[in-house]
Amino acid sequence: MNQGDLFEQTGWIDLPDGKLYWQPDFISANEAALMFESLLSTLPWQQLPIKMFGREVLQPRLQAWFGEHGYTYSGLMLPPAKFPPLLDNLKNRCSRVAGDEFNTVLANLYRDGQDYMGWHQDNERELGPSPNIASLTLGESRRFVLKHIHTGEKREFELGSGSLLIMAGKTQTFWQHALPKTAKTREARINLTFRKIIY
Repeated sequence: MNQGDLFEQTGWIDLPDGKLYWQPDFISANEAALMFESLLSTLPWQQLPIKMFGREVLQPRLQAWFGEHGYTYSGLMLPPAKFPPLLDNLKNRCSRVAGDEFNTVLANLYRDGQDYMGWHQDNERELGPSPNIASLTLGESRRFVLKHIHTGEKREFELGSGSLLIMAGKTQTFWQHALPKTAKTREARINLTFRKIIY
């Protein structure tokens, strides 16, 4: 399978050592636009510091966290918070597709093309050995890249408004992912990453 195939293929996709679900039109354009405006104006967005290489730095994006459980990564502790009705509805819709019961969401606000997410894996112990991570995009489209940690093989997606990408199986064990910076002019993008915390 080459990169061109991934852009055409929808539904569940098998990767070497991983599995993805891709639906670029999971939410209609009109519905996605209304949701974007609502979440942009109502969520308690914060720019929080994380620890990198022994020092604290501000993350290059804004965040909000909701769910039954707290979440810890890179020295940052996000406390439990009740789901707003809109996010609860989206959680249930994404859970049905994933075949899993998500109980938390990390919302990220990328203000422009200079806000980004570096290479990482969502492999914290509380997510379990084979977590489903559902990524729902609202607003501006951005390039999303996955890279196999052993072979260096890459897969790329243009995550447009209303698109849903689910990383499943052993994807978090064998693949890293990133949302690179871009010099192109970009409007704001909200990314909702639904996950299931297990204790």
